[in-house]
Amino acid sequence: MISIREKVDAFLKKYGMHYSNIDINESIDTFIEDMEKGLNGEEDTTLKMLCTYISSEGDIPVNEPVIVMDAGGTNFRAAVVTFDDNKKAIIEDFKVYDMPGTKGELSKEEFFNTIVEYLKPIIHKSSKIGFCFSYPTEILPNKDGKLIRFNKEVKVRDMIGEEIGAALLKALKEKGYVDDKHIVLLNDTVATLLGGKAECPDRNFESYIGFILGTGTNTCYIEENTNIKKSKKLAQSEGSTIINIESGGYGKAARGNIDAIFDKTTTDPGNQKFEKMISGAYQGGLILEVIRKAVDEGLFSSAFKENIKNVENLSSKEISDFCYYPYSNDTLLGKCSNSGSIDESNNDKQTLYYIIDAIIERSAKLVAINLASVILKTGKGKNPCSPVCVTAEGSTFYKSKLFRGKLDYYVKEYLNDKMGIYCEFIKAENATLIGTAIAGLLN
Repeated sequence: MISIREKVDAFLKKYGMHYSNIDINESIDTFIEDMEKGLNGEEDTTLKMLCTYISSEGDIPVNEPVIVMDAGGTNFRAAVVTFDDNKKAIIEDFKVYDMPGTKGELSKEEFFNTIVEYLKPIIHKSSKIGFCFSYPTEILPNKDGKLIRFNKEVKVRDMIGEEIGAALLKALKEKGYVDDKHIVLLNDTVATLLGGKAECPDRNFESYIGFILGTGTNTCYIEENTNIKKSKKLAQSEGSTIINIESGGYGKAARGNIDAIFDKTTTDPGNQKFEKMISGAYQGGLILEVIRKAVDEGLFSSAFKENIKNVENLSSKEISDFCYYPYSNDTLLGKCSNSGSIDESNNDKQTLYYIIDAIIERSAKLVAINLASVILKTGKGKNPCSPVCVTAEGSTFYKSKLFRGKLDYYVKEYLNDKMGIYCEFIKAENATLIGTAIAGLLN
């Protein structure tokens, strides 16, 4: 008799959605090839490999304050950060405000004037400003950045192409703040990398990676300047630069039929394909699409089939809730699978669990491929005594019930044992604020 798990595995393999459909070595080769094309400035790549023009090199200045701003999806945070003699970050004057443009559409002038108001209590405390700006932005060699677009429901008129730092400095001077200020713009993934580096000053890491896996996903790492061929100036200079891979947009991972079906239901079909396979914002929608196809294939009872018809949306939290409490009527999927006979209910719950387990295992395998590709590209991490430090941030990375154990398995089984490369995951407290402070001081 075929077991429930065997039925689920056969179904997922049929539609190309099983983790075993992904060849790790082949996938890594393809990812690295795309990285190299992006660094060379070739068009046939799905990885943007954006130059941040920010270096992680140099000693952090001590006892020198820097103004730090963090523009996120909902909140705008501002603070003053100073590193003491032991290189420990001291965060003062910390305030949280509404992100301008989230409470109604603003003009460009209103947007920057709002930020000036937020800065009033601290603007006199330093001439250096680090600005973590977590929206699609083209970073310029002068470490300013041109806005590509706003997302996360922020609405501001006439902002596309605006140089964020220059416009803010102009707004400050128009409000009477005439002292010269220097602004360094960066995104949250880069800030995470720098924050992780500061977290363990006494540890011996050979290199550093910033990795985000929450609502979305992204990766950044340190690249030798000579390999950044698309920037002639960088390619001819010594040292290294942090590269923002924009890995959520990777488009050459081995997708299944249901990935393509789900993609068409999103607001931006054809974009952010990798992100839609692994990140929290899409996990629920993708798994719901898989469940619907499994219903069509007869894997669930008629009672579950009727119940799931009424489910229009599924969140990553609701998936985790089911994994923790599969028999509870307080969880959406638990309630859906509590109808019918006891045997039918148990079979439905096991089928759900095996589907969720397999899709999250596929996510873990894809993340391992992402990180292994970056580490192998740098040629670092071959000495277990000096691994690559991966500073990881994001709710999906830390809060998913099933994800982390599966990722650790792939890191041990493939990266360590088969590829001979080593990394260590760390969670840095206030990584974004501290990393932004370091960028503002060193760059």
